[in-house]
Amino acid sequence: MRVAVYNVALSRRGAGVLWRDLDRVRDGRGDAQIEALLQVIPRLGADVLVLTEFDHDPEGQALGAFTALLQAPPGADAPAIAYPHRFAGPVNSGQPSGIDLDGDGRTDGRADAWGFGAFPGQKGMAVLSRFPLGPVTGFRGLRWRALPGHHLPLREDGTPFPSEAAQAAMRLSSRAHWVVPVQLPGGVAELLVSHASAPVFDDAHDLNGRRNADEIRFWQLWLDGTGFRADSGETVVRGPAPVLLAGTLNADPFDGAGAQEAIAALLAHPALQDPGPEGPGGVAAAGQGANAAHRGPPARDTADFRDTPAPGNLRVDYLLPDARFTVTASGVWWPAEGEEAALLAAASDHRPVWVDLKPPAP
Repeated sequence: MRVAVYNVALSRRGAGVLWRDLDRVRDGRGDAQIEALLQVIPRLGADVLVLTEFDHDPEGQALGAFTALLQAPPGADAPAIAYPHRFAGPVNSGQPSGIDLDGDGRTDGRADAWGFGAFPGQKGMAVLSRFPLGPVTGFRGLRWRALPGHHLPLREDGTPFPSEAAQAAMRLSSRAHWVVPVQLPGGVAELLVSHASAPVFDDAHDLNGRRNADEIRFWQLWLDGTGFRADSGETVVRGPAPVLLAGTLNADPFDGAGAQEAIAALLAHPALQDPGPEGPGGVAAAGQGANAAHRGPPARDTADFRDTPAPGNLRVDYLLPDARFTVTASGVWWPAEGEEAALLAAASDHRPVWVDLKPPAP
């Protein structure tokens, strides 16, 4: 069984634009990025695929159009793959809060949404699966303040930033945190899905960096058995099923501005295992100067940030199986050169991370 996570960078400037672009591809009018993704994803061949940075609409029109194109792509020789089961729920990004959440005196900016975004659903998430999916438990509405040991920002005088009222309302998830049951051949496993804040564009209060750290820490506390109030209104704790943590966590354990201590602690959690997926493209990029002064292994980088020199390439996309799974292979699909390398570069600035595994015995 192959599980993969892929930040597909399918975010557009306005609501409905992604759906429009997908329809254009269906009608033969073309979109270079989408056409590249339609080549990459079938070749990846994942049985369960977590997509991040995929614009969400309430009716699921964009995801429906995308999966239809994957199953029946334009072009006689195009590869195809079918995902009969899928999930995409609402996310916090772009959802107006009506509150000044960044301290600029306004309540209608992108940073005043529950998660940064230009419109509701921008840069959402989705799960595609060949196996049936069960009822999803979401924590999109969880207040940041409800996280034990939270790191909400403070002003120099020790008062809450940007205000007490804002901190009382702030949500933890910049998109969402989902627990998605998957009926695997060997029994049920639970996907733990999230896309954490980018820990940049901050002032001295480090709001985004602190949120990034606590979004990652949520999963550590969940794995430890801490219960949280779900969107259903119930307090939910982790069950006995094995887990597969998958998402874009926007933190590298060695380099960049992300929460290095938080991601390192998650990677070392005894309930999980880190297969350490690698790809030759990250090494090649480092040899071309992408990772000057970086300490981490470039083979494990998952995002090509060479056009933004400050961070360099980083490991920000993760697939961490339960320690009870048997991992048979893993990788970051990032060739060093050639046709495949060009195809993946056209598809996204991130690269797919995949793990082949055997479920634990029932």
